[in-house]
Amino acid sequence: MPTEQQHERPPVGALRRWLADTAGGLPATFWYLWAGLLINRAGAFAMLFLSLYLTAARGASESLAGVVVGGYGAGGAAGVLLGGVLADRWGRRSTLVAAHLVTAGLMVALAFSQHLGVIAALALLVGVTHSMPSPAFVAAIVDVVPEHRRSRAFNLQFWAFNLGMAVASVLAGLLAEASYVALFLVDAVATFATAALIAWKVPETLARRGIPAAPAVDTRRSRRPGLHTALTDRHFLVFVGLTFVLAVLTMQASTIMPLAMRADGLGPSAYGAVVALGGVLIVLGQLFVPRLIDRHRKAHVLALSTALLALGFGALAVADDLAFYLSACVVWTVGSMLAAPPNAQINADLAPPALRARYQSVFYLAFPAASFIAPTLGGFSLQMWGEGHWLLVGALGLLAAGAHLLAGPSRERRVAALRHQGERVEPSLAGRS
Repeated sequence: MPTEQQHERPPVGALRRWLADTAGGLPATFWYLWAGLLINRAGAFAMLFLSLYLTAARGASESLAGVVVGGYGAGGAAGVLLGGVLADRWGRRSTLVAAHLVTAGLMVALAFSQHLGVIAALALLVGVTHSMPSPAFVAAIVDVVPEHRRSRAFNLQFWAFNLGMAVASVLAGLLAEASYVALFLVDAVATFATAALIAWKVPETLARRGIPAAPAVDTRRSRRPGLHTALTDRHFLVFVGLTFVLAVLTMQASTIMPLAMRADGLGPSAYGAVVALGGVLIVLGQLFVPRLIDRHRKAHVLALSTALLALGFGALAVADDLAFYLSACVVWTVGSMLAAPPNAQINADLAPPALRARYQSVFYLAFPAASFIAPTLGGFSLQMWGEGHWLLVGALGLLAAGAHLLAGPSRERRVAALRHQGERVEPSLAGRS
């Protein structure tokens, strides 16, 4: 007669297999990077309340607060490029530690600064240092994670980012109610903790010798491979352009959708419910994504994910109640979840090893650009065409989905050529050792 323990074994075995398939086979260095990212995101909440802090605590006008927040965003665009160059030249670990330490110091300065000019300058610098770690984090992950496990690593990275942001949103609201000074100081402590963890546990992952700087077609150029290589790589720029479209679609939820909901008579609590649903879906469901997509071509997954984003936001053209908005949110959130692992993996695959962080920095420029374009053109579009705006957004997304299918074969050939070049370099290095 089977015992109670025997009845429990199949579910336990299935859980263990799922955990091994989702998070197994990843090196310890990856998990320290992952933990650092989670701590950083969970504690990076002060800038979420920057505009409110400026108007409520420092007496700034709404227009001046907008300028200061815009300066923070402009600093972010510069920071990703600077971080990419430093991570390739100076090292991933050095860039991550330095950026987090400087950010922690700037947060302490912001906590006690009262002059608006000083606050604006500090916000600009924080924008730079906040963005610098992004390309270094991803480049370090690519350095240490075997190629066949990168999809899972990037999936876990995306999950940690969103989990950290969810925690940050809750903590930020509580701290802002108590003290804005505490808001900046706790952010500084979390940022310093991330720097300490990386300095303690993460070795330098940048290989200094024997890495091909760029594909053969690029190395024949007279200029030394560098940031310009990424900016003139046709296959990569097409991919970045499609990522920019995806980012513009995603930004609709935080920029234009609140305006549309207000026009439909729905208040801030309704908008909060939609945002919360998206966050819950990602936190609960993202870990199941790799098993769904691993057997499919990345271009096909990205085409499907972009199409889901297009359909989810396009459907808002006929939305008029909260239930419809929540249903549409499920569709576009699933699209975002499917897009995260292949998007990051293609970005890594297209980058020559010696230029990984530079390629990451150019890739990350798509997001601040989208954060500017989405509200600027989106607000104009909503004012001019009303609900027709969402039909335009849907059409843009469907065009991008088709472009992924068209660009996929050429992109795969490029990745294969880069991989072949890397395989040719390894034997030559072995012969010299």
